[in-house]
Amino acid sequence: MRLFVALDIDDAIRSRIARFLDGVRGFAPDARWVKPESLHVTLKFIGEQPEDKVENIKRTLETITANRFEMNIRGYGFFPGPRMPRVFWVGIEAGKILTSLAATVDQQLAALDVAKEEHAFNPHLTLARGAAGSGSPRRQKGDRPNRSFWQLQEKLSALPAPEFGTMTAREFFLYRSQLSPGGSKYTKLAGFGLH
Repeated sequence: MRLFVALDIDDAIRSRIARFLDGVRGFAPDARWVKPESLHVTLKFIGEQPEDKVENIKRTLETITANRFEMNIRGYGFFPGPRMPRVFWVGIEAGKILTSLAATVDQQLAALDVAKEEHAFNPHLTLARGAAGSGSPRRQKGDRPNRSFWQLQEKLSALPAPEFGTMTAREFFLYRSQLSPGGSKYTKLAGFGLH
């Protein structure tokens, strides 16, 4: 079972992002665009786990205590950077509580032999992946220059940074990801409240 831990986003923000996507999708028609209903803020990608380990993961996540916090969803960028864009994303400003929550999730799951993160946490919402190469936010062996986003970058550079709104994060979730030719399907397996 393929698993990850993430925050959901408010419907109002999801709708604003959907309208933004409708306006910019045509500037990168070859990109693989994320469906607005699939948008989430990944705290920790767990990966493939046997079904009998899911309950242990849930129990571990239940022990995490953190405060609610505000997230401002605004701006955009490209991973690994604007010169070799492979992933188009929207930024999240939330301060230290979000970073601390991601670190706590990572640390607690390491006790269950889930590999620790190698890179610093960078909160974002992935909007699209380039058509060529791996679609990974980091350079992968064999990746070639990806021109999927060049026209999009040019158009966006002439506009002010988009503002999608502010929301309060009240809980995080354990998700199951099922891959299919039509894109990934995400199912919430459990929710964990923030205080």
